[in-house]
Amino acid sequence: MLSVRVVKIGGNEIDRPEWLAACARALVRLDPVVVVHGGGRAVSALSRRLGLPVEQRGGLRVTPPGVAEVVEMVLGGPVNRQVVAALRAAGLDAVGLSGVDGGLLAARASTEDLGHVGEITAVRAALLESFLLAGLTPVIAPMAPGAESGPPFNVNADDAAAAIAGALGALELLLVSDVPGVQVDGAVRPALDAGDVETLIELGVAAGGMAAKLRAATAALRAGARAVRIGDLRLLDDTRAGTRIVAPAVQPA
Repeated sequence: MLSVRVVKIGGNEIDRPEWLAACARALVRLDPVVVVHGGGRAVSALSRRLGLPVEQRGGLRVTPPGVAEVVEMVLGGPVNRQVVAALRAAGLDAVGLSGVDGGLLAARASTEDLGHVGEITAVRAALLESFLLAGLTPVIAPMAPGAESGPPFNVNADDAAAAIAGALGALELLLVSDVPGVQVDGAVRPALDAGDVETLIELGVAAGGMAAKLRAATAALRAGARAVRIGDLRLLDDTRAGTRIVAPAVQPA
């Protein structure tokens, strides 16, 4: 099995060319790597221009069919292209993909009342491994095939990255955004037990996008990722940066 890292980039930073260039330079040092990107701000901007609703619940986008078309257009188009271009400029041989390409991701409709949103049921890990073995860096837009006639499912980028990291048995999943880590009582926690995640969410300590990230982190560990950290760009350069999510120790029988 390849020793690969999966890096999800997103938050409000992905629209800033200088941030994306710095991210790309840091990713070169982590190669081999699989990159999954969000792009929520760009999706919201185009939705508003088209008079479509912009709504989030628990850090997840409510996605009626019209918004699903915007997600496909924006994430599979300009955002994916920008990330690929930045990585190639930094020296990585990046190739853009969506979860639809080659049947990379399979999904079912989410059980949450979020519209055209998918929950990943399978990842075609061998396809990613073939790219990596060829020296290519996959850059994945998080969507999965929906009904044959309609747009793809919108998949939360943190959840997509978690499923991919689990399927690849990734050395590490890095959830990179614009916050330094998980803050509890005003301070970034260096580590959190996965078993405490739901309690933190129930107490309101982690809400919105951070709640979604924490749930994705625990799902990645359950699925086979060996480590997960949440934080900002420093995650890519410093193994101690951010908040490490620690899988519960297995109790002896």
